[in-house]
Amino acid sequence: MDYPDDSALLTRLLAGEQKAFRELVGTYQSAMRAVAFAIVGSRNADEVVQDAWLAVVRNLDSFQGRSSLKTWLLTITANTAKTRLKHNRREVLLDDLPGPHGSLGDERFSADGHWLLAPHAWHQDTPEALLTEGELRECLEKTLSSLSELQGSVLLLRERQGLELDEICNLLQVSLSNVRVLLHRARLKVFATLEHFEETGQC
Repeated sequence: MDYPDDSALLTRLLAGEQKAFRELVGTYQSAMRAVAFAIVGSRNADEVVQDAWLAVVRNLDSFQGRSSLKTWLLTITANTAKTRLKHNRREVLLDDLPGPHGSLGDERFSADGHWLLAPHAWHQDTPEALLTEGELRECLEKTLSSLSELQGSVLLLRERQGLELDEICNLLQVSLSNVRVLLHRARLKVFATLEHFEETGQC
């Protein structure tokens, strides 16, 4: 099955167009790093991504289009990372350390994992409001960086890259129940940070 969004880009890539390669890297680099980060950790993630890109360049002409380019790239990244680990499986720790503001109960979320009541958003364009948004963004980045490698990667792959849970399971070789736990706990910590910031104005 050919994916229509991929076919034109693939044609340009196979023709050796440098701009097409830059587009490919710009679009998928963060997702590839999230996969690598989840499997090998921060120390080796960048090297894994570099090795994965080399494998992509070497094997581009053999891409069959049976999956999307994105799935193909992430699969190569996952396989490269697993090779780096020499097939040592990672252990998923279900009892992560609590976030800086503790945790929130399950009553905050619906059965599908979405917030029942999302935090208030700022809709003002005053300098004070914009400053607050900047402080909140910095605070959220700090919270995201404090998540475990697997939690942060699962959250990124699900929320920013839009991957389905079963895709994340296959890429990271983690069970569906563990992916749900990792995603749920990551969301709880982010929500706790948001709520604390709204109540106190501080991270």
